[in-house]
Amino acid sequence: MNIRKLKIDELYPMELLLLADPSRAIVEEYIQRGHCYIAEHNNYVVGVYVLLPTRPSTVELVNVAVAEEHHGRGIGKGLVRHALETAKSLGYSTVELGTGNSSVGQLALYQKCGFRIVGIDQDFFVRHYPEPIFENEIQCRDMIRLSQDL
Repeated sequence: MNIRKLKIDELYPMELLLLADPSRAIVEEYIQRGHCYIAEHNNYVVGVYVLLPTRPSTVELVNVAVAEEHHGRGIGKGLVRHALETAKSLGYSTVELGTGNSSVGQLALYQKCGFRIVGIDQDFFVRHYPEPIFENEIQCRDMIRLSQDL
């Protein structure tokens, strides 16, 4: 698997990006401000993440997504580790991220990669998304905020 920054003239892998965030409008807004990285396997894009600068020494890891047929192969963990290495090489000292309260697998992955829970934005998904989101038979209501110092 090869992970690389998306080239300026390449199209964003919108299908993958929408797996992690169902709002096309929100995704289109932050991909314009962030840096998109893709994971490729046999010339096929199997994963994506976006690094979004938020403050001088802080970057947010947004939209970590892996094609469903490639789940369970360590690609997500590889993307998160690559994001941490990339953020450090770019001079950031803190990486933050947010995930839904219903995203139990992602929450476990981020903690395995060294992130710590630092807060909860209650009803974030209720306020910012017009349709209810359900995952793992749980309504996604709250944004769980995590952080890691590099």
